[in-house]
This record gives sequence, structure tokens and C-alpha cells, in this order.
Amino acid sequence: MKLLNETILKIEKIDNSLSGETQKRLDNLTKPQGSLGRLEDLARQIVEITKTKNPKLTHKVIFTMAGDHGVVANNVSAFPKEVTPQMVYNFLNGGAGINVLAKHVGARVVVVDMGVACDLKNNPALIIKKVNYGTRDMTRGPAMSKDEAIKSIENGIEVFKGELPNGIDIVGTGDMGIGNTTPSSAIVSAITGRRVEEVTGRGTGIDDKTLASKIAAIKEALKVNKPNPKDGIDILSKVGGFEIGGLTGVILAAAAHRIPVVIDGFISGAAALIAYTLEPKIKDYMIAAHCSVEQGHKCALAFLGLKPVLDLNLRLGEGTGAALAMNIIEAGTKILNEMATFESAGVSEKGE
Repeated sequence: MKLLNETILKIEKIDNSLSGETQKRLDNLTKPQGSLGRLEDLARQIVEITKTKNPKLTHKVIFTMAGDHGVVANNVSAFPKEVTPQMVYNFLNGGAGINVLAKHVGARVVVVDMGVACDLKNNPALIIKKVNYGTRDMTRGPAMSKDEAIKSIENGIEVFKGELPNGIDIVGTGDMGIGNTTPSSAIVSAITGRRVEEVTGRGTGIDDKTLASKIAAIKEALKVNKPNPKDGIDILSKVGGFEIGGLTGVILAAAAHRIPVVIDGFISGAAALIAYTLEPKIKDYMIAAHCSVEQGHKCALAFLGLKPVLDLNLRLGEGTGAALAMNIIEAGTKILNEMATFESAGVSEKGE
């Protein structure tokens, strides 16, 4: 708990002290004021987070964390749990969607085993931070112990800190874990107070029968465990996942280092909710990459008050949406840094 507490204590409230100066610069660029819309907002937010007048997002890092879930025993997913390690190997071999999109935007992918239910083959590109071999079935009791919940978050913090020497200017969150939309729905329901039916979708594409089983499993888990909606550790331990805990740690650690965090989809949104219950100040460090097809993700973003950058009907996870959004966010900072002002370009301003 020491590392978690130390990290939370380092998270500062964003004071917006550079906001006015940044807005003045944006307003003096060779364009009508506000004409680049959200790009200008994103540029200003990056300045405020980093406390840097001309931020450069050279080092983009996506943390893709993997873990298995005991709740899959309740017929909640279209795929067997064996797919989790298979996809981890796919990440390491560069063949997954996140590899393609990360390469496209110039980001590096950090792959982490947070709780895959088997021992993975040694690979220099794989970080092993396994808390346990998958979570327990949350319909029968807590998914993990309180100590395991804390360890998963602190392991995420450690992974972030271990990657810092390689350079991090902006962070993306990503996940892999068969069945992980089930704990994510449980987390969103527990924190937002929304009905299970409102926050539960079809994940990887389940049929009506499986969806009914999924909803029933989430309801049973919430009934059996009664997570405290104000206590992120309690929620994570009772209905969460190890990769969700790891992403929570990454989000907190990034904020503690004044580094912007691009939240991917539904599972990342659940991690963001957990992080928010632990330290509400992290909200201003987060940028929602996109609006997932998963209805629970929309509920999570609404609760956090985050406006997604993209809406592309994505539901893959892995950090794919975060990678795409990073490109847009960097475009905003380049507008701020590289676009000429009316004065420098010798262009007449409005009304002249």
C-alpha cells in the first residue's frame, strides 16, 4: 500500500495557470479564432497537464495488460480463456491490431502479464507482473483478495516507472483478457449506480443466451460481494481483474508524473473509474480516446465527464482506440507549436 499511497500523494491539482497564455497563442494563429475546435482544446489540455508551453509528444507508449477471469466459467464470453495467452503471443510477434496502429502513430507497445492463467514463454519483450493465475469466480465470492487488488495496482505503477527511462510523453491504456467486459460492467454498475442491463453489452459478439448468462453473473456477483461504491480497492478486489488493476496503476502513475493518459475503451474506462475513486484529481489528466460500442463505456465516460475524441464503433480493446486518438492529440500540439501567428506570417487579422 505504501507505493500506492506515495503515488496518489504526488498527484497535483491542475491549476490552469498556463491556460490564458496558451489560449492567446491559439487565438493569434493564422486562422479564425476557435476554428480548429477540439484540436485547440486538446493542445491547451496537454499544456496544462505537462506545465510545458510547447509540449512535444515524441515518446508515445501504450501499456497493454493481460489477465484471465474466473467468471468465464459462467458462459459469459464467445471465446475460451485459451485465447488470452494466444493473443499475448500475437502482441509479442507484432501481429495484432494494436501493433499495426501503434506503429502507424509511432507508439511503442509495452505488453504485461498481470494475471494470465498459465505460465507464458520467456520473451524479452514481455513484462511479467503476474499477481495470480487469473481471478476467482466473482459470482461465488471476491475475484481477488484485498492484498492482490493493491498488488495489481502497484504492479502497474512499477511497470510505468520501469518504462520511464525510455521516455514517456503520453500514455495509452490497453487490455487483453477473455471475459473482461463482465468485471468491467460490474465495476461500472457498482460505481455509477446504473442497472446491470444498462451497462452490459455483447463484448466479443455474444448471442442472446450468452448475454442473459452474462447479466445474471454480474447481478449475482454484485449481490454476493456488495462492493462499496466509494472504495476503489474494495470494488477491484470483489468484482475486478488483475489487468484492470494494472491499468489503474498506470493511470495514477502517469498523473503523478504530469503525463497525459489516453483512456482506450470499456476495460480502460473501468480502470479509470477505479482510479477516480482513489483520487478524483486524475480526471483532468485523462483524455477519452473514443466511444466504444459497449454501452457501459458510455456510462463510464458520462460519470467521469469525459468527452471522447473519436467515435468509430470500435470494440477491440488492446489500446487500439488510444493509439488512434494519440495521433489527433499530437496534431493539436503541432498546431500550437508549428503554426504561424498573424504577425509572424504577415497576415492581416480580422477587421483589418
